[in-house]
Amino acid sequence: MNRIALKNVRHRYADGTEAVTGVTLAVRRGEFAGVLGYNGSGKTTLLKIMDGIIKDFQGSVHLDGADIRRLSSREIYGKMGIVFQNPNDQLFAPTVFEDVAFGPINMGFGEDEVVKRVNRALEAVEMAVYAKKSIHNLSFGQKKRVCIAGLLSMGHEILLLDEPTAGLDPLGEYQMMDLLMKLNREKKVTIFMATHSVDLIPVFLDRLYVLSDGKVVSSGTPEAVFTAPEEMSQVRLRLPQIAELIYRLKHEDELAFGRIPLTIGEARREIMELFQRGNRQ
Repeated sequence: MNRIALKNVRHRYADGTEAVTGVTLAVRRGEFAGVLGYNGSGKTTLLKIMDGIIKDFQGSVHLDGADIRRLSSREIYGKMGIVFQNPNDQLFAPTVFEDVAFGPINMGFGEDEVVKRVNRALEAVEMAVYAKKSIHNLSFGQKKRVCIAGLLSMGHEILLLDEPTAGLDPLGEYQMMDLLMKLNREKKVTIFMATHSVDLIPVFLDRLYVLSDGKVVSSGTPEAVFTAPEEMSQVRLRLPQIAELIYRLKHEDELAFGRIPLTIGEARREIMELFQRGNRQ
C-alpha cells in the first residue's frame, strides 16, 4: 500500500521559477526511500509539497489515499512530519524534554500520556539520557535526533527528512543513517529522505528517485539507478566512490568484473570472485 502518492505534481514560485516539474512518485508502507539531487534541484520544495506546507501546486498528492489538500493540518501531522536540514529552525524549547513534549501537549494528551510518549520517542532516537539537557548544549547531530523524536512523540508513522546527514562528520553521518534504518526496520516507520550524498544511499535505501531541474529523471533500486558515471554526471552527480573505481577497472582496464558493486562489501566479493576465477584458469 502507498502511504504517499504524487501524480504529475508541479509548482512554480512567484518569481517564475518552476521548482518541481511533473513529478510522479510513490512511497510504500514501511519503505525507506529517497530523492537524490544536486543542491537546487527541487528536493526541499518537493518535501514541502508532500508534507502539505506548500498547497498551491498542480497535480495531486495523496496521503493514505486522501487528497492532502482536503486534509486538515491535524490530520496530516497526526501521521507525517518533516525534519528540515537545519535543526535550529525547528527547536525552540529550553530543554530536550520540553521540546519533544510540545507536540503531544498541543494534541491534547494528558500529562501521563505526554511523559510516556516523550520517553518512548527519546529512547527510539537514543537520546533518553539527555531529556533534561539544554537544547543549546547539544551537538548538531543530537539536535537532529531531537527533531525526529518530536515527530515520533506525536505518533508520526511517516518521516520526511531534508538532508539528514548535512553538517555531520563521517561518523555522525553513519550514526544518523543507522538510526533511521533502525526506526524503519524495527519501529516500522516509513521514511522518505532528500539528499545529495551518493555514498550512503546504496547501504540503506530501498528505492531511489533522481531529481534534476525539478524532474524525476530515473528511479528504482540503487543498483538500477547507479549505472554509469557519464549518466550521473549529466544530472551533476557521481557514482559512489567504490562503484566508480570498479567501473573504471572494468571498462578502462578490462578486468572481468561481473557487475558494478555499490558498497565495500559487494566490491570485496566481486574482487575475490575475480581472483578465484583467475586462479582456476
